[in-house]
Amino acid sequence: MNIQKPLKTYLWVWGLWLLGFYAVWLWLVLGMGYWSEAKAHWPIALAMALGSYVAGSTPMGGGTVGFPVLVLWFDMPATLGRDFSFAVQSIGMTSASIFILARRVPLAWSILKGSALGILIGTPIGIFFIAPFISDLWIKVVFAVVWASFGILHLYRINEIAGHTGMTEFNEGWDFRLGIILGVLAGATIVSVTGVGIDMVVYAALVLLCRADLKIAIPTSVVIMAIASVYGVAIKSVTTGMQPGVFENWLAAAPVVALGAPLGVFIVGLIGRKPTLLFVAVLCVGQFIWTCVNEYEYLQLTGLALALLGVGIMLWLFEKLRRWGAVLAGDVVLPDHVDSLGYSKVDPH
Repeated sequence: MNIQKPLKTYLWVWGLWLLGFYAVWLWLVLGMGYWSEAKAHWPIALAMALGSYVAGSTPMGGGTVGFPVLVLWFDMPATLGRDFSFAVQSIGMTSASIFILARRVPLAWSILKGSALGILIGTPIGIFFIAPFISDLWIKVVFAVVWASFGILHLYRINEIAGHTGMTEFNEGWDFRLGIILGVLAGATIVSVTGVGIDMVVYAALVLLCRADLKIAIPTSVVIMAIASVYGVAIKSVTTGMQPGVFENWLAAAPVVALGAPLGVFIVGLIGRKPTLLFVAVLCVGQFIWTCVNEYEYLQLTGLALALLGVGIMLWLFEKLRRWGAVLAGDVVLPDHVDSLGYSKVDPH
């Protein structure tokens, strides 16, 4: 009987990363005298204890908690929430990614490489030419709409999503091109506006179109968000600069997320991903309701209707993606006159 040996892991690499990070953090708070700032912002550190677990165990980055805590709870500007999402995930998601790679967790490499390239193109376009024209109110609404749609998707499709095993194998070149498209579109829109989102876009493509196992889809989403976050911080640091208050909140939260996100990766392997996904799905829907109630004075009926329409459009796109995946996998046989997206090939004229 041929018994496959477990892959060799390199957790010492992750250990070196942690030593290096905490050495720099201690130098900042003790050597540079920033301890009082870090201590004063302890509430965000407490909130990111949950946020970092979410970041490592689900396709929703740490900004899923960090953004609404700063913006909805502490009533900070949405631009601060966006830049903080970039900053805190550049540590938490990077730490989780190194942990994932050190453990040699399987990833969807073709889509990951393509989306990383797409992010390099799309993110600066969004930061310079789209995000500056989005008001604080609509940054909140965009965040609320995207996260609510993912929450609702998981509430009614969780059994199907959690039931996937392996991954539908398409052509590697096709996967790579798909990743580029996802990276450019998400980087220019969701990521540049809210500081998060490419992880959930790639995850949606993997579980709905490629029918990927959550053990593949979620780690892949974590790694791509780490890349996007570090890139976002780099762009903003050398151009427009980060929003005031980001550094102080980052000082408080960074030492928590450096361990919390990898811990989420580890713990979810023991308890399963379904309970965590359901819990986060409820949070996602809850923050949408909170945003609509708190901002109703400015949204009014028109804005509320647009927000609900946005959720509906997102869910419609998810279902289109799911149907396309079923067709490509051969589970749905379409008539000869209908293409893989469900549209008629016959010219109506």
